[in-house]
Amino acid sequence: MARKKCKGTELSVFKGREARLNRSIIQALAAREPQTTRELRKRITQTKGMKHTRYSTVNKRVRKLEQSSYLRKTMVQERVGGIANFYELCPKAYLATFLNSTNLECLIDKATDGVALAILATMIGAEESILE
Repeated sequence: MARKKCKGTELSVFKGREARLNRSIIQALAAREPQTTRELRKRITQTKGMKHTRYSTVNKRVRKLEQSSYLRKTMVQERVGGIANFYELCPKAYLATFLNSTNLECLIDKATDGVALAILATMIGAEESILE
């Protein structure tokens, strides 16, 4: 079954060649946190169409998502084969998933005045802190 087209805002994390793998990593971590890169690869290869995904590709994507603040390292554990990093989702990943699946027009229609003001104040405050 083909994936449904995005209902909401198309974000850069869900665009391009790496979009499918990013989405799979975020969904796997949303199902169970924290996980190592090896555990993530095992879950991702069980997804239809992702069977031949290599460990190195998943590892590279996880590191890029960590640099972009979508994931964070929660624990480093010493194992027989080396070091295992455990990752979990950051609030930015939850927000990106929500915005990707939500139609903003629908959200605005359902929002009360108080909720609309709270969202507006938060967005203005976030924009001002970014510009500083």
